[in-house]
Amino acid sequence: MASGNIKAGCGQMKEKLRVENLKKVYGTKEVLRGVEFDVRDGEFLSILGPSGCGKTTILKILSGLLKPTEGRVIKDGEDITELASSKRGMGIVFQNYALFQNMTALKNVEYAMQFRPGLKPGARKRARGLLEMVGLSEYENAKPHRLSGGQQQRVAIARTLALNPDIILFDEPMSALDVANRLALRGELKAIQKKTGATIIYITHDQEEAFAMSDRIMVMGNGEIEQLDTPENILKSPASDYVKSFVLDNLRLKMESLSKYMEYCL
Repeated sequence: MASGNIKAGCGQMKEKLRVENLKKVYGTKEVLRGVEFDVRDGEFLSILGPSGCGKTTILKILSGLLKPTEGRVIKDGEDITELASSKRGMGIVFQNYALFQNMTALKNVEYAMQFRPGLKPGARKRARGLLEMVGLSEYENAKPHRLSGGQQQRVAIARTLALNPDIILFDEPMSALDVANRLALRGELKAIQKKTGATIIYITHDQEEAFAMSDRIMVMGNGEIEQLDTPENILKSPASDYVKSFVLDNLRLKMESLSKYMEYCL
């Protein structure tokens, strides 16, 4: 595995999360094979790989939804491997939105705070502020079935932000969205990260998506890390034939398929 520094201009970042020798076995199938990596405070790290490579298993272990067979998860210097999901200071945005269909957008965001004594008193005001942040103020009284996929995903993001997580985990949040919504949401995620200072770990199978948003990219293949580096370094120096094939060749094919139309866009 190759590792790399944060992009030039981002400065030195302190370690926020560290994963040590993470293994997960189901019966005789080894899904994760001694995965080790760190995440810096305020970093946008994408975990990129095809279906079945172990990336979603990593997310579930980080969030506390799944126990590792071996290994440790360290957050802010504390071993949280056995800590309950609700006490980890992490939020998850799922690809299927997971909104309450009988609640308005405002109620969906507000509901997230009802079981946190410190957040409950100002829940309504905070929910409105978060909907404004994701550009949905005018839709606060709309129920999910009246919202587009992109709008529903924005509500899901606002709901996650309501609990003040310092790490936000995204599980392929754009896989069900059309191209226009994907492009819009990319910019909004980066803007939200800048406003909140949150550390983001983003699961995706889309090379273009990972390269468009990430400070670093962790390329996964068959339960192992093939390369962890900046987008620039991955392009310049792929660590293996797998990285070259899965990342560079696929990006090149996408570019070539569009290149013949580029003159019409200039």
